[in-house]
Amino acid sequence: MKKITLFLVFIGMMTLQSCEVTEVYDAPIVNTPRTEVFEVTTSFNSSNNFSSLVVFDPPIFNSDSVLIYHLYDVVNGQDVWKLMPQTYYFNDGGSLNYNFDYTKFDAKIYLSANFNLKTLDASWTKNQTFRIVIVPNGYAKTMNKNDINSVLSALNVSKGEIKKIDMSLSSTI
Repeated sequence: MKKITLFLVFIGMMTLQSCEVTEVYDAPIVNTPRTEVFEVTTSFNSSNNFSSLVVFDPPIFNSDSVLIYHLYDVVNGQDVWKLMPQTYYFNDGGSLNYNFDYTKFDAKIYLSANFNLKTLDASWTKNQTFRIVIVPNGYAKTMNKNDINSVLSALNVSKGEIKKIDMSLSSTI
């Protein structure tokens, strides 16, 4: 019996000797979440179908969320940002929507209305500024998304880290 046990131990040791474990401690982490904020100024007109496409390069993760804020006004030197989608109502019964959709590859910001967008005053279509916030998985559930300053604070992003994108030159971020 001792010989059989000794033989099995020997076979087991030989089997374990053939296994190789490679440990790498200095390998770079590639799949870390992106926490980025971009400021984009763009204009809407009939030639761009009242929309603007911003491409993410590299693509964001499927688990990430995208929040987009519209710079609605500046009051006493303070920016007034509104979380999109945002609907504005006019006295004549018209309503204008600033909206967006996104994939892991891009975000499309677009206007829609219950009237012909070609009749819209240029103050609603020219040089409109937006902030695009890429939110890593899990953060979106725990923050006050209505307040852009709360979002930036929760993501630990300072105003100096916001990347400004000129849409007349490029639409890739």
